[in-house]
Formats: sequence, C-alpha cells, structure tokens
Amino acid sequence: MNETAYLEELISRYPVLEPIRGSVMEAYEILKECFETGHKLLLAGNGGSAADSEHIVGELMKGFVKRRQVPEDMAGKMERIDEKAGKELALKLQGGLPAIALSGHPALSTAFLNDVEGELIYAQQVYGYGQEGDVLWGISTSGNAANIHYAAVTAKAKGMKVIGLTGKDGGKMAGYSDAAVIVPEQETFKIQELHLPIYHALCLMLEEHFF
Repeated sequence: MNETAYLEELISRYPVLEPIRGSVMEAYEILKECFETGHKLLLAGNGGSAADSEHIVGELMKGFVKRRQVPEDMAGKMERIDEKAGKELALKLQGGLPAIALSGHPALSTAFLNDVEGELIYAQQVYGYGQEGDVLWGISTSGNAANIHYAAVTAKAKGMKVIGLTGKDGGKMAGYSDAAVIVPEQETFKIQELHLPIYHALCLMLEEHFF
C-alpha cells in the first residue's frame, strides 16, 4: 500500500472522518518533512492522551507492520566493532523515526512540579529538547489543556511546528496548530476512540514512506 491508500482505508472504515481528511493529510505532510530533514517529534497529552503519546512512540520507534531492517552499511559498522554482537544487533534492531513522549520522564516532571510550576512541565521539556524544525504533537480532547498550550507557545517560539489532535470545537488548539485534526465528537471517550485509528493511519503512512 502507498501512503494515500492508508488514508483511504481509514476513511472507508470510519466515514465520520471524511470531513477532516484534509487536516489528517496536513499532519502527515508536517511529520514527513520533520523526519526527512533529520528532526524529531515531541508528543504531549494528559491521562488517556498521555497513553496515546506513548503508543505513538511505540509505533514510530520500531517496526509497525514492516520489518525495518538495519541497512547493510550500518550492519557492517556494527560487525567491525564486535562481530558477534554486531551480527545480533544487525539482525534484531529496527529502523526508528525519532519520537519522544514527554509524559515519560517522572523524575524531571516531579522535580519541576515541586520546584517551579506543574502546568509548565511540558513547556520546560519542549524548551530543553526542542529545536527549529522539530514538531510538537499535542493531544487534548477539549483542545484547551493548559499544559499543552504552554508547550505549544514554547514550540512556536523555538521555530517548531505544532500538530493538534483534538475534538469538540478544537478549543485553543485549533488556533495555534499548524495542522489541527479535530474529530467530530463531543464526549471525551468518543473523541479518544477516533484518535487511535487516526494516529495509527499516520504511523502507517510514515512507515510506508520511510521504510
């Protein structure tokens, strides 16, 4: 399948997403450009959306539906350093697209919460990790999560692009995202149920392009 075939399959399985086909494609193009230019993706969310952030990292940083074999030149470098370990690494490692879930740093997060301000934790991580050309992917079912907003302001100031995955009317996120994917639902659990197939489709599209 090519990239657009995965998008078509998504819409055929979830016809309710037809009105946001364009915004999903916009998000894909931003992510593709990010990885093509050697940059990274930072993800942030709260509660179930934090779990979604971790889920997305799992799909991007290892094989999803493809093998993503280590290139021969890299395999050769590994084997020249240590023949036995290099062969095992070349056989078992998988190509990854660099993505970091900001929810996965409890020592840093709790230290900043205790010492400074809890709502600024994600912004602090974006400030420390983010570089021009990177992308922040914020997930908020309402689009109004304060910690995601602070992170997005920081990201834009650093020359990063912002993808928003949300619902309802898009909230604040609709205004500050370079691509705002707003699913047509109002209740939190229904919004989350549509977020998963969207980010699965995006991860499949990226894997198809890069691997």
